[in-house]
Amino acid sequence: QVQLVESGGGLVQAGGSLRLSCAASGSDTSINSMGWYRQAPGNQRGRGLVASITSGGYTNYGDSVKDRFTISSDNAKSTVYLQMNNLQSEDTGTYYCNACTSQAYWGQGTQVTVSS
Repeated sequence: QVQLVESGGGLVQAGGSLRLSCAASGSDTSINSMGWYRQAPGNQRGRGLVASITSGGYTNYGDSVKDRFTISSDNAKSTVYLQMNNLQSEDTGTYYCNACTSQAYWGQGTQVTVSS
């Protein structure tokens, strides 16, 4: 089992920045990757990839956030960070932390609201 605790969401004006954190704990320490997914308000298609990072440091980003968001990790703390710069209204949504071992785990979500 893996438990994920997210923090750092909030309300910010367009052009501003936020930093999300996600700390993993639990009995399953064989985490292969961690990442962030976003569900926009009213989006029936579910969660889309924002960014992910493997245990080896390989990163992957959604097209809409490249060059604005940076994902990083502190393996010693089992924590992943998402630095979000130049936030836009379309970044508004609930951000979910994800961790993958032999199965996928999800956090409760943290709300990010960008006002224009």
